[in-house]
Amino acid sequence: MATDANSARITGKVQGRDITLAGGLSKDEIRSRVWWWRASGSGTAGERDGHGHEYDDSQADVIATLGGYYRVSGDPRTQEAEELVELVYTELNPAD
Repeated sequence: MATDANSARITGKVQGRDITLAGGLSKDEIRSRVWWWRASGSGTAGERDGHGHEYDDSQADVIATLGGYYRVSGDPRTQEAEELVELVYTELNPAD
C-alpha cells in the first residue's frame, strides 16, 4: 500500500520493534500492528521473525502521537488498549 508524503503517521516501539502506523488503517489493522507479537498462526504478523514470543514488560512499549506518548498494555483486550486504538485511529483519520 503506497502512502503519500502528507498522510498521517504515528510511530511506536513495541517489544523492541519500531512500528509505524499510517493513515487509512482500520481499527483492526491498528490493533494487529500494535499487538503484532500476540498474533498466532503461520505467516502472521507476530511471526515475521520465524517465531512468536511472549510479552516482555521489562521495557516500556509506547506509541507517540501528537498528544504525547502512550504506554501500550500487554493485553489488546483491555479498556486502556481499546482507548489507545480509538485515539490512534482518530489521529490517523482526521475528519475533513
